[in-house]
Amino acid sequence: MRILFWGTPDFAVPPLRALLGEGHDVVGVVTQPDKPRGRSRTQLDPSPVKVVALEEGLPVLQPLKPRGDEFLAEMRALEADISVVVAYGHILPKIVIDEPRLGTLNIHASLLPALRGAAPIQASLLEGHAETGVTIMQMVPALDAGDMLHVVRVPLSPETTYGELHDQLAEAGALAIVQALTLIEAGASHAVPQDDALSTYAPKIDRTMSQLDFSWTAEQVSRVIRAFDPRPGAYALHRGLPLKFFGARVVGTGTDEELDEPLLASPPGTVRTIDENGMLVRCRVGAVRILDVQPSGKPRMTAEALARGRGVQIGDQFERGN
Repeated sequence: MRILFWGTPDFAVPPLRALLGEGHDVVGVVTQPDKPRGRSRTQLDPSPVKVVALEEGLPVLQPLKPRGDEFLAEMRALEADISVVVAYGHILPKIVIDEPRLGTLNIHASLLPALRGAAPIQASLLEGHAETGVTIMQMVPALDAGDMLHVVRVPLSPETTYGELHDQLAEAGALAIVQALTLIEAGASHAVPQDDALSTYAPKIDRTMSQLDFSWTAEQVSRVIRAFDPRPGAYALHRGLPLKFFGARVVGTGTDEELDEPLLASPPGTVRTIDENGMLVRCRVGAVRILDVQPSGKPRMTAEALARGRGVQIGDQFERGN
């Protein structure tokens, strides 16, 4: 089976390497154009997927947009039987989706029909799901709405961060696409339509979503911190300046019953203790222990290190970011 692979960021690298490692005939790669960087904007950085493609000697296509007669001619010249898309970065037109004789498969980082959209990994953490996973679906022009061919499930713990889950799901996607293609080649693949009535949406991340408010419950605060750890970092204001938080742990069960009297008497956002175990902060209900922080313009550090430098003290109160 001749495969045309579409992808751009780190998340797409494990599936590409898995297809190559399993001996599949990857006939080419479609990825985003190189990105300029530096003050002069003359230095161009290739995508992680392009780096792998060049290492493997694969043809690389980098259209500004995947459409038009010229691009279609280049795509057809590769004579792919099927396309595999993961985090490519553009919506594909129907003519491109339907061009390979077996159509186009998409690797989506959720258990569809839940969390269709741009940011399913963060959304699964923000919504407090007990598990998530990867769905291999037949791509259609509608957003993440195609028939499902294969699913790999991944459990979530109360301490899972976005960075950890990103890597787990990238590997799960690699496993899932290899398994899905094996089923297709064996004639044992069965497409299952999605129930649109059960669909939910995971919107693109914007800065407002990473604003912390300690008047939330400890569970809510923990979810937001973990959903944006390590990037872009959930933040609140400390002495009028943004401070990012990482590595949140809900104290106990997150209720007030387990808190001592000084902590109970503190208003939300108050720092109660700082030690080698992190920084304990009161929430509207319960408290969270925060392991690492990052002041504006400085590197990430432990909460204890920030306290030693008198960057934060017991009794300080964090305010909602803006």
